[in-house]
Amino acid sequence: MNTAQALVEGLIANGIGTLYALPGVQNDPFFDALFHARERLRVVHTRHEQAVGYMALGAAMATGRPQAMCVVPGPGFLNAASALATAHSANAPVLAVVGQVPLHQIGRNTGALHEIVGQSEILRTVTKWSSLIRAPGDVPALVAEALRQARSGRPRPVGLEVPMDVWQRAATVAPQQAAEAIAPPPVDEDAVEQAAKLLGGAERPLILVGGGAHGAREAVRALAEALTAPVMSFRMGRGVMDSRHPLDCTLPVGHRFWGEADVVLAVGTRAQNPLMAWGVDADLKVVRVDIDAEEMTRHGQPAVGLHGDAAPILAALADRIGRHNRARPGRAEHVAQVKAEVMGRLAERLAPQFAYLRAIREALPEDGVFVDELTQIGYVARIALPVYGSRRFLSTGLQGTLGWGFAAALGAKVALGDSAPVLSVNGDGGFLFNVQELATAVHHRIPVVAVVFNDGAYGNVRAFQKQNFGNRLIASGLTNPDFVRLAESFGAQGLRARTPRELRAAIERGFATAGGPTLIEVPLGEVPSPWEFIMLPRLRPARRG
Repeated sequence: MNTAQALVEGLIANGIGTLYALPGVQNDPFFDALFHARERLRVVHTRHEQAVGYMALGAAMATGRPQAMCVVPGPGFLNAASALATAHSANAPVLAVVGQVPLHQIGRNTGALHEIVGQSEILRTVTKWSSLIRAPGDVPALVAEALRQARSGRPRPVGLEVPMDVWQRAATVAPQQAAEAIAPPPVDEDAVEQAAKLLGGAERPLILVGGGAHGAREAVRALAEALTAPVMSFRMGRGVMDSRHPLDCTLPVGHRFWGEADVVLAVGTRAQNPLMAWGVDADLKVVRVDIDAEEMTRHGQPAVGLHGDAAPILAALADRIGRHNRARPGRAEHVAQVKAEVMGRLAERLAPQFAYLRAIREALPEDGVFVDELTQIGYVARIALPVYGSRRFLSTGLQGTLGWGFAAALGAKVALGDSAPVLSVNGDGGFLFNVQELATAVHHRIPVVAVVFNDGAYGNVRAFQKQNFGNRLIASGLTNPDFVRLAESFGAQGLRARTPRELRAAIERGFATAGGPTLIEVPLGEVPSPWEFIMLPRLRPARRG
């Protein structure tokens, strides 16, 4: 078989059922091979390469499983690079198949179509692992290694480049074997015992969870209940703990507990805000659980470091905590009081956003997926929207990638199928980054509901200019289309909601509409800034490291 056919078979053998792609001349033989395998491997094509990457990203985040994308070299790859950078920051297993100029022309600057200097080097900066396919016989081993790397340790994007003249080279190719993830390190029983003693003896323990804790939900809950420890999450860790649990808390509540905690258990999280901004002193001991050994000591040496998969480590810790655990009379009442106080203050200060989020939560089924954006409602959702399940709140992590949300929501919906509804929340600025993907949603009949909060500006930029720069407004005002008519022109359902009650009804109507997307425009005036509840002050005087 030729390289293109071998790569198709490799993807299928490794459980890839959908390829997000935008074709081009450098990859034409690959798409011909995809045509012949169209009953086994679905191709979802977009209107822009950035959406190719974001759809694969959204699918990977919603499922936790590797997803694949394909773009042409040069400008096609660079258009998708922001999505790969976001996948890297969000720990998402995305396989990027990237075209290349002819093999003998790589690095020679001959002026080949779509040639850029150092494409392979650029790809390496936004992936965990990448390689160049030079011959059809290379395919089985390189596909296996790519997906092994994507699945193993800290999941992150990987890349395979294929020169345009290599696609049609043919040879006898070994059967493709499904890649198996590299086994995580064994549980360090001595370190677990040390951690159990520290946590069990703590008076005011606190648990922080990030995206690396999604596979350990039950153990997190068991530990939290045993320790009567509040569990804080922000962005990537939302949904590890059901928001209805009395010990669940978001960032501003966790900030209050950070100031009084004596031992913190950080699971699958960078813990960047607490460790770098909130402060650490001699009275606070940190226990870290992480699959990434480098992350363990990035912000200083923890009291105990547990390197490996969070699920077996926390299960072992939960088994041992009982023999060291102290009584904490009044702790549950204290947690409830602090939560009520902080969340009550948020609800009062951010009343407009809370009203819309309440409407969204009432309309979004319990298993529904919420995809956030860099918009005022999205920022508040990170600290206020109730989340009931794992991988049901999708966020960009540290990249803060404006405009990612709608395309990511489309990918999440394709991957989840009928198993869960998907809601995308956008600002008018960010939505127009990928508005063209309304055509993709209509073409492929992807029933995502997209809410666009329209304030006629890059609202956060404008707010900062008002607050910090004497109301000197520049490059922040926007001229927008009529979003309802725009949606209808694409063949999508367009609705407008002017109140939270109308928004709830519109979302419910959107979810009830089969066979395509719904866009809901919500005209939005100026709303209170949430940043005092997100950019929180230092609590402990000592700086770490």
